[in-house]
Amino acid sequence: MQNETIEWSIRSIDDLEAGSFSEVIEARPKIDLLLIGCGTLAKYIEPNICVQLRDALITAEAMDTGAACRTFNVLIAEDRRVAAALIPV
Repeated sequence: MQNETIEWSIRSIDDLEAGSFSEVIEARPKIDLLLIGCGTLAKYIEPNICVQLRDALITAEAMDTGAACRTFNVLIAEDRRVAAALIPV
């Protein structure tokens, strides 16, 4: 499994657009689950972005950034194919 950190220019959930997750979609080995840390509060992700991820067979879960970090650590310890896209708190 590949471990990689990529700088993300997104600073707010409102900045998300269709291309925001292109590196996750193209990642090899393939990512099964994407955790989206939305900052201090969980927010809904635009439906068109969810469809794009679903079409790539990636499940996306939006939550506050702290919860995304904790969940990511648990899933990595279980050797799951997971990525986290984190908006700063």
